[in-house]
Amino acid sequence: MNTENYKALLQEINQTGASLVAVSKTKPVESILELYNLGQRIFGENKVQELATKHGLLPADIEWHLIGHLQTNKVKQAAPLVSMIHSVDSLKLLVEINKQAERNNRVINCLLQIFIADEETKFGLSEQELKELLQSEEFEGMKNIRICGLMGMATNTDDEEKIGAEFEGLQKLFGVVKEQYFKGNDYFKELSIGMSSDYKIALKHGATLVRLGSVIFGER
Repeated sequence: MNTENYKALLQEINQTGASLVAVSKTKPVESILELYNLGQRIFGENKVQELATKHGLLPADIEWHLIGHLQTNKVKQAAPLVSMIHSVDSLKLLVEINKQAERNNRVINCLLQIFIADEETKFGLSEQELKELLQSEEFEGMKNIRICGLMGMATNTDDEEKIGAEFEGLQKLFGVVKEQYFKGNDYFKELSIGMSSDYKIALKHGATLVRLGSVIFGER
């Protein structure tokens, strides 16, 4: 890990008002501790089991963000550990998160993942599915989740205009959703877009959380 590179990245990101989620999946505890000792507190993991293992070995004030696709049968294990779940892509999943959060006597921060990429392998809600979720009776009754914003993953391409257009579309959708469903709610403020390959474009389109792994820790 390049310490100077991390510090420069952090400064670049913080200047925009965004926060860095250090994607620590597959990385050893020692590497995470090295970053922690530089002041990093938000770490992102893809898999619940790996997050749970690291949670037990690392400082308690780390904010663990689950950024990978989450299956409903893994929510029970994740519920006591996570600070935020970025990848809520169905009402069914949100119902389970709410249920397990209630069992743990807590409110879990969540982001709704929107499908913006030109790739079938990516997950996320369509705009219609998002609208149906937010207008559903089940959602109205949930007391143990807090919707803090939206998340998206752009197409894996070198076409920066295409990536920019996808991020811009999500940024506009964020504004519409905020106005229609979360007006006056100060917690609906997060737009989680941008990874190591496209975070500079994301920052231009209102990213408040960027998820960076290889650019900090090096290639896997």
